[in-house]
Amino acid sequence: MSNTSCKGTELLRVSSNTSPNSLAGAISHIIRNGNRADVAAIGASSVNQAVKAIAIANGYLTVNGIKLMCVPSFGRVEVDGLEKTTMNFLVESWE
Repeated sequence: MSNTSCKGTELLRVSSNTSPNSLAGAISHIIRNGNRADVAAIGASSVNQAVKAIAIANGYLTVNGIKLMCVPSFGRVEVDGLEKTTMNFLVESWE
């Protein structure tokens, strides 16, 4: 069962150069403020960084008694006139 008291969803775009620890801090901040994080990545390296960050954020939040739920999905965006597939991870607190 997901937390129904979420205020909104904040988009976080991930690149292959994104620091997992920094992204984990951003995810944790969003969750602590009662929002959801939509973590979006294009490409295998970016998805790898996103998954590592979600795991790290889970560790940060577990200390505060907050559990995370992550729902993966695919999306589409246009980049430089080309349609690309994104991997999205909707991250929210789970009770």
